[in-house]
Amino acid sequence: MAHKKGQGSTKNGRDSNPQYLGVKLYGGEIAKPGAIIVRQRGTPIKPGYLVRKGSDDTLFSVGLGKVVFRGRTVHVNPLDESAPRPAYLKGTAN
Repeated sequence: MAHKKGQGSTKNGRDSNPQYLGVKLYGGEIAKPGAIIVRQRGTPIKPGYLVRKGSDDTLFSVGLGKVVFRGRTVHVNPLDESAPRPAYLKGTAN
C-alpha cells in the first residue's frame, strides 16, 4: 500500500489577473490632460466635453479641469474661466 498520494493533475490550478476597472476620478476632482477617469468594458458611461474614449473603452481627460458626471456622461469643466464651455456646463460651478 502506498504511503504518499499520487501526483495527479488538477483542474483548478489557474487564475486570471484582475482588470482594475471602475471610476478613477470622481466628480469634483481635478483631471490633468491624459488622466484616466473611468476604466470600463463597453460604454455604460459616455465621453463628454474634453473627454475622449480609448480603444479599450477607457475614458480619459484631454484638458485640465474639474470632473463632472451628468447622467451617464462625464465631462471635464475647464478651470480657466475664459475657456469656451458648452451650454450644459455653464451652470456648473468650478
